[in-house]
Amino acid sequence: MSSSVSKYYKDKYKPSVGPEEFEEPLYDPDLLKKLDWSKATHMKNGVTSSAPGEGLLVRPLCKGDYNKGFLQLLSQLTKVGDISRETFEERFEQMKACKGHYYVTVIEDIDKGEIVGSATLACELKFIRGCTKRARLEDVVVNNEYRGKQLGKLIVSTITLLAKEVGCYKIGLDCKDEMKSFYSSIGYCSEKGNDNTMIIRF
Repeated sequence: MSSSVSKYYKDKYKPSVGPEEFEEPLYDPDLLKKLDWSKATHMKNGVTSSAPGEGLLVRPLCKGDYNKGFLQLLSQLTKVGDISRETFEERFEQMKACKGHYYVTVIEDIDKGEIVGSATLACELKFIRGCTKRARLEDVVVNNEYRGKQLGKLIVSTITLLAKEVGCYKIGLDCKDEMKSFYSSIGYCSEKGNDNTMIIRF
């Protein structure tokens, strides 16, 4: 573990959290410290990824989050299935091996040791625009009991700013019609003549 990662967990976690505090995160947590929140005027009361609120921590996903309700949180969004710890850790390592592609980010209630919010930044390498990167916002979810605390805006804004920080030229998402106003309030918009999502499910 790098000294910066070790210092991050020692600074942010209480000693009672347990061995998970010393696990390698999915990506370098120092990236979150570099985000520029100066133009995020939709966030109130100074809430940012570095100051998410009392008892909360925004950080990369860790292996130990299997025991902190991460999959149970995702089940509030969509079907997850019965995933063993072994399978979870295998997928974690696969994502981690694809450096620069997957940034699963969580919000933890550190008093309860529970994951209460999550979203994923997925980066796609391109040949266009000088071999740039395109970003997608995926799997956004906040625990039902924590809604109304700006956590939805916080996790989406964190991912959006992270996409810019890692060099993506744009970020997109798919959402239900009733969620358009929420994402619009954060700065997302439909492009004229390109307001369609078409899929094939397997």
